[in-house]
Amino acid sequence: MKQRAIAVLSAAALLIGAPAALAGPWEDGMAAYNRGDYVPAMRLFRPLAEQGNAKAQTVLGVMFRQGEGVPKNPSRAYMWFSLARKHGEVGGKAGARELSKNMTREEMAQAQAMAKACEASNYRQCEY
Repeated sequence: MKQRAIAVLSAAALLIGAPAALAGPWEDGMAAYNRGDYVPAMRLFRPLAEQGNAKAQTVLGVMFRQGEGVPKNPSRAYMWFSLARKHGEVGGKAGARELSKNMTREEMAQAQAMAKACEASNYRQCEY
């Protein structure tokens, strides 16, 4: 009887914990971001962005534009938006377009050079 009770309790614990176990970095990152926990969100989104995930690149652009969990940096924001735009992400295109309204040509050229270097290094040289 004890063994059956332990088996039932173990199965219940697994089922209760299953949604958390099924969540991946994207879901965990969105949950952290939506709670306002920007530093953990950045830690979860950055590897995805560095793997070429255009949605994560867009989120990083937003975070750098807003200064959420990182210092506000329009050039880095534009860099991430540009990478996302290149992969067809609509949010990246919109973010880059919006940021470009307040950036000089030199700042945009620098951000585009940063994006090119980041991508050419297979996302190993994306920190500036």
